[in-house]
Amino acid sequence: MLLHHIVSPEWWDKFTDSNFYESETLQQEGFIHFSKPEQVEATLNRFFVGIPKLILLHIEEELLEAELRYESAGDHGVFPHLYGALNKNAVIKVEIIESSSDGKWYL
Repeated sequence: MLLHHIVSPEWWDKFTDSNFYESETLQQEGFIHFSKPEQVEATLNRFFVGIPKLILLHIEEELLEAELRYESAGDHGVFPHLYGALNKNAVIKVEIIESSSDGKWYL
């Protein structure tokens, strides 16, 4: 299954020379937030309105090395959470995405 992670270009660049990636939330919450494909646009519009450019990682679930759990996010549904660093060989595409002129996201 294809999963996604949203990250700022600046944070992603910190891991350029690394075989793994750790989001800021890994240390704070103990996991990396992922989205299923059908959840990406809503996640962008919930947390990233007004940010002009982001990176959308396309991740192959079967290649993940850390534990993946699907957990409830209350009224927002069930989301995949990675409990550990993301091995970058599971990232099959790094896509630069840009918000619309009104700051919202339409994919």
